[in-house]
Amino acid sequence: MTRPPGPSVRTRLALSYALFLMLAGALLLAVVWVFLLRYVPDSAITTRDGFVPNRSDLMRAFAPPAGAAMVFLLVFGLVGGWFLAGRMLVPLERIGEAARAAADGSLSHRVRMPGPQDEFREVADTFDVMLERLEDHVAQQRRFAANASHELRTPLATSQALLEVARSDPHGTDRELVERLHAVNARAIAVTEALLLLSRAENRSFDPEAVDLSLLAEEAAEQLLEMAERRGITLEVTGVPGKVAGSPALLSRLVENLIQNAIVHNSGAGGWVAVRLSSGPRDSILEVENTGAVISPALVRTLAEPFRRGTDRLREHRGDHVGAGLGLAIVRSIVTAHDGTLDLRPRTAGGLLATVHLPRTG
Repeated sequence: MTRPPGPSVRTRLALSYALFLMLAGALLLAVVWVFLLRYVPDSAITTRDGFVPNRSDLMRAFAPPAGAAMVFLLVFGLVGGWFLAGRMLVPLERIGEAARAAADGSLSHRVRMPGPQDEFREVADTFDVMLERLEDHVAQQRRFAANASHELRTPLATSQALLEVARSDPHGTDRELVERLHAVNARAIAVTEALLLLSRAENRSFDPEAVDLSLLAEEAAEQLLEMAERRGITLEVTGVPGKVAGSPALLSRLVENLIQNAIVHNSGAGGWVAVRLSSGPRDSILEVENTGAVISPALVRTLAEPFRRGTDRLREHRGDHVGAGLGLAIVRSIVTAHDGTLDLRPRTAGGLLATVHLPRTG
């Protein structure tokens, strides 16, 4: 949510302190002035003891010190108000830091405000309790996804083996039914495997190793070259070695998913997929660009959401590829688990440019 710029709370509090201090000073000076006027005549009076000043003389004598006092009160109010406001807002800054950490996905961070109980500490304690419950809820969801994937994989694999036997028997049951069951079961297995991989990436359950992205890209391109050739798509890998620290299996799946997605959601015969690797000052960069249908920027923002498939996000599968709808979602989770960034941008001529930045090692 965008808001117009404005002064900070600390600035407003400092101005308020200075204003109230000046009002109090002005009121005090007014009381002194009214009190003095009661004992000062309107015109000068000469007595035997000397000259008695009138109100004009009093004004000339009183105004400069009063003005200096007001300037001092203004400066003192601003400086003192700025300091006091800063001290008062320290608890809010700590709560804000915890809220930003939670927004970035770090639910383990806590405010843990020290000191006696007051309004600020009550808010901080409530926020800590909320983060603790939210962290437990997210952990339960992740454990559920992992356990469900493990529980479903074995019976699905068994069903797949039985269907393979039925397909190879020419005197068996209706082959059309078997083919449909085979396709449904294959998709169920693909979804389960994808959920398991997604859970593993989100939990960061891996030991980092040195990995060369260029080697992973070459291996993935070699595995997917046959698929690209069947579709009439040119696949090319260029660039320099890029050393990163992470899970070889997860990073291999990341590269494979990006290239496979670029092949499947392409313009068909005559299309191309370009895989480029480069190295920045602090990161290794992987770019996967492909031809295809024109994609709106609004649609691009949904591509990495789970269970969103195809260029039009409605396509089930094509030929030799069973779409689980988790390809780019898995890519995003793997990138996040490796402290990297994923950027998806539509090409003006159609297709997509996916750019991955991962922290470089060596």
